[in-house]
Amino acid sequence: MLELGTLVIYGLAFGIPVIYLTARHFLSSRPPLPAPQTTTEAPKKLKSIMQAPREDLAPPKDDPYTTEELKKYDGSTPGLPIYVAIKGTIFDVSAKADVYGPGKSYNIFAGKDGSKGLGMSSLKPEHAVADYSGLDEKDRKVLEDWHSFFA
Repeated sequence: MLELGTLVIYGLAFGIPVIYLTARHFLSSRPPLPAPQTTTEAPKKLKSIMQAPREDLAPPKDDPYTTEELKKYDGSTPGLPIYVAIKGTIFDVSAKADVYGPGKSYNIFAGKDGSKGLGMSSLKPEHAVADYSGLDEKDRKVLEDWHSFFA
């Protein structure tokens, strides 16, 4: 017959994993993973938090601008376009002056490269800077989504 200490050790060795797996199964908030696809159809894209692509936005600009030159395109001068730069690419957002114009919600990014702030989803002036090297992987993904959206 087994000693009591041995029974306790066996009970713990088998009981703890069973309790852990049972709790994980019932307390998990994640939906189950989908079954692997066996068809030849293309995999579905993940849903993005970004808006659908817009057809009324101008294509990206290829003209080089200095940071100082870009500042004059912040929407404060009537007749000049409104530009936003993301990762060094300049986009004309004049058609969305209701969002990027003076006093509007995203004006913080007008006339500058605010890549860091876009990646962080931040409207703080100190975050509206071009240097996004300190962003973590999640924020870099958000920044890529913004760049893709505008492009």
